[in-house]
Amino acid sequence: MTSIPLGMPEAPAPVLAPRRKTRQIKVGSVGVGSESPISVQSMTTTLTSDVNATLQQIAELTASGCDIVRVACPSQDDADALPAIAKKSQIPVIADIHFQPKYVFAAIEAGCAAVRVNPGNIRKFDDQVKEIAAAAKDHGTSIRIGVNAGSLDKRLLEKYGKATPEALVESAIWEASLFEEHGFHDFKISVKHNDPVVMVRAYELLAEAGDWPLHLGVTEAGPAFQGTIKSSVAFGSLLSKGIGDTIRVSLSAPPVEEVKVGLQILESLNLRPRRLEIVSCPSCGRAQVDVYKLADQVTAGLDGLEVPLRVAVMGCVVNGPGEAREADLGVASGNGKGQIFVKGEVIKTVPESAIVETLIEEAMKIAEGMEPVEGAGASVSVSG
Repeated sequence: MTSIPLGMPEAPAPVLAPRRKTRQIKVGSVGVGSESPISVQSMTTTLTSDVNATLQQIAELTASGCDIVRVACPSQDDADALPAIAKKSQIPVIADIHFQPKYVFAAIEAGCAAVRVNPGNIRKFDDQVKEIAAAAKDHGTSIRIGVNAGSLDKRLLEKYGKATPEALVESAIWEASLFEEHGFHDFKISVKHNDPVVMVRAYELLAEAGDWPLHLGVTEAGPAFQGTIKSSVAFGSLLSKGIGDTIRVSLSAPPVEEVKVGLQILESLNLRPRRLEIVSCPSCGRAQVDVYKLADQVTAGLDGLEVPLRVAVMGCVVNGPGEAREADLGVASGNGKGQIFVKGEVIKTVPESAIVETLIEEAMKIAEGMEPVEGAGASVSVSG
């Protein structure tokens, strides 16, 4: 009998569109552009001046799979802390600068991998682009031109009436031209807005206007649930067209949650190798077990598993056996018991009380023979 390979695909997974071709830049050790995988960023919530607390949070972000971290620098104490943070962080550090141009130079001197500048709220920014470009070039520091709807240049607000996609893009292109005029090309651009529709259109226009690498973000996306939905819709729309080279999910939630959502978006579009995936039914009147409880317990039991393993947790005989067979590991539950499938074959039937323990045990056995996904941190999703 011919065996049929099941579970996670071994060949490169298909994507919805090829990546848009862009220039390539470096943010420390991480490449950003069409020649590199799409990276995931987050931002610390600690006072940057508290070096130990900031490094602790960066370590947590690194463990979760974050590629690049941004730290705020609103004061001299924060600027003074940047050298130690940049040196000790395991992932590239970007300094986030607003209002005070002197901190741009301080961050470059401190050895930060990149500096985010907001042209709309840094005093006389355009007059200092030449000096910023020269300092960044001397130190091998890249720049993010971060245009934001909430701090758009007053001249553009007067011209367009509000932060329209065209206003955001005009600001970005103008600032890009100033850097390029001084021979500096190691920058990426973001045009963030809190409305996904406006944000998507702005990035589409920007992608048509030049080959700059783009940092995607829905700014002030909101609490975890709302922000996840808004970011997923906006990022999915752009990434499915090949637009986007690095992403940051902005949530009113711990930074590690931002990373988990960002990674899951990329994995769902096959733009990152899929890691542990829980396939679970949404439950209905046919379910003969508590699917919610089963899925939650299996997810918790496998948290931290870093291999590309698909586990199906199903609650009835309609879709259960089929989904369980198509996964690396699965259970089809009913009548107080569960059939355990491994690679499409039923290996045992266990009482409902033993389903979770058995699935975790079998998952660990399978995981021993699998290679961890490169750069994977602890991430689990439950899909319905």
